[in-house]
Amino acid sequence: MDLRQLEYVVAVADEGGFTAGAAAVHVAQPSLSARVRGLERELGVELFHRLGRGVRLSPAGETVVAHARRVLGEVAALRATAAEAAGLEGGRLDLAALPTLAVDPLASLVGRFRRAHPRVGVRVTEGADVAAVVEQVRTGRAEVGLTELPVTAPDLIDVGLEDQQLYGILPAQTAIGGESTSNRRQSANTEEPAVDLRRIAGAPLVLTPPGTSSRRVVEAALAALGLEPVVAVEVAQREAIVPLVLAGAGVGFVPWAQAEAARSGGATVLSLDPPLVRHIGLVHRPGRPSPAARVFLELASPAGRAVLSRSGR
Repeated sequence: MDLRQLEYVVAVADEGGFTAGAAAVHVAQPSLSARVRGLERELGVELFHRLGRGVRLSPAGETVVAHARRVLGEVAALRATAAEAAGLEGGRLDLAALPTLAVDPLASLVGRFRRAHPRVGVRVTEGADVAAVVEQVRTGRAEVGLTELPVTAPDLIDVGLEDQQLYGILPAQTAIGGESTSNRRQSANTEEPAVDLRRIAGAPLVLTPPGTSSRRVVEAALAALGLEPVVAVEVAQREAIVPLVLAGAGVGFVPWAQAEAARSGGATVLSLDPPLVRHIGLVHRPGRPSPAARVFLELASPAGRAVLSRSGR
C-alpha cells in the first residue's frame, strides 16, 4: 500500500468514476484502475461497486476512503509543517462552504488569504447543507468548513464569525401588503424603515429546499409570527434565486452581496422586521491544523479581520 493508491481511491470516490478520477489526479485511467485493483487485492475487499459508467462505494470502501482521507490529510499537514519555516511557500488549503456563503464572506476571506500567501492554492467544495459541510470536515475532505452555527458535531471545533442578515428582494413595483414598492428607494440602507415581515409573508416566495440554511431561517421567522411560507418556486441552485426574482417568479431572501446584485438588476431590496439573521462560523477538526489552515483561521477570526481592515489589505 502506498500514498498514491490512497489518493487514487479518494479521487474515484470524489469524482464518481474511474475516468473522472483519473483526470482529477492527472494520470491515465488504465493506470489508476490497475492501482486501485491492486489495493483491493491487497486488502481483500472490493472498494467500489462498478455500475456501468459510474461507481458506488461498497461498505468496506466507505471505511477505507474515510481512513484514506485522514491519512492524506495528515501527510499534507506534515509536508506543510515542514515548509512552514519557508513562510507557506506551497501546498493547498481545502475548504467546504454552504453555497450562499461562497460569495459573502468566503470570497473576501480567500482573497485576503491568497494575497498574504500567494503560493498556497485553495480548493473550495460545496456542501448542500450544514450536515454536508460538517461531514466533509469530519472525513478530511476539507480541513475547514464555513457554515451556519450552531452545528451538532461534538467531535469538531466551531468558531463564530458574524451574524449575517438576509434581505427581501422582489421585482420592482411589486405590491406588498396592498402598497406598491415602486416609490421605495432601491436600497437596504439601515436608515430606511424596515418592512414588517407579515406584509410579504403571503407573497409567492422563491426558496431553497427544506433543510437548507436560508430556508430554515425564513421558516423559523414566519413560524414565530404564526405564519407559513407560500412557496412558489423551490430551487436548489442558490445562484438562480436573483434571476428568478428579476424574472417575476416571486420574492426571495438573500445576503447583502446578492441583494446588491439584485438591486443593480432592477429589483427592490427590503430590510425586514423582524430581521432574518443566521449565525456564521467555521468548523475544523481538533488538534493542530496545518499551517495554511491555522493562518486562514486567524485571518478569518473577528480580530484578524479587524487588523486586515485597518491595514487596508
